Amino acid sequence: MFTRIETELTTAATDVVLGLLCAGLAVGLATIPAQAPWKRHVWIAALLCMAVGSALGAVAHGFTLSEGARNALWKPLYLSLGLAVALVVVAAVCDWSGEAAARRVLPWALAAAIVFFAASQWLGGAFLIFVVYESVATLIALAIYTSLARRGGLPGAALIATGLVLTLAAALVQISSLSARVAVRFDHNGLFHLVQIVAITVMVAGVRASLRAGF
Repeated sequence: MFTRIETELTTAATDVVLGLLCAGLAVGLATIPAQAPWKRHVWIAALLCMAVGSALGAVAHGFTLSEGARNALWKPLYLSLGLAVALVVVAAVCDWSGEAAARRVLPWALAAAIVFFAASQWLGGAFLIFVVYESVATLIALAIYTSLARRGGLPGAALIATGLVLTLAAALVQISSLSARVAVRFDHNGLFHLVQIVAITVMVAGVRASLRAGF
């Protein structure tokens, strides 16, 4: 049964939109003829992990569930989002130092995601752990793409950096107490999704530009 809490319904609805967007963008990347297929696969995997996390979030927020069922959903949700963040860092390393370096970083990045997941579970699913992990990883990727944009060596780097800045802004919204009514009421979670929809769209536009240019 759907929940009757308006803000939970809008959060679930925006989760659905975000998940469909990520899945659609992943399919779109898969259709681009790329000279860097490994990098493209990393971005596709990151987007699919985001899509899975959004789908699980839509169920957790949109339906009336027992506490046990909701807690069970948060586990794979945290893991999928943690993996997505790790893969974005791997993609950044690929653009910065090449595929060989990114392949070496990949297992360490995935291990960090698993450590984050284990820590969040050990601390009772504390969302602050994810916010810290996401912020640190996003800042690393942002530093890389900002440098690449300044050097002018990677088409789309400025767009990717802009998307990462918006992702940080979305994280700030999520840990706030903001709410807004635009026909229906959104709490901080729903607003986070709205900002993240823009962030992902801008970021992937940059990724597409780099792949189309042969990078």
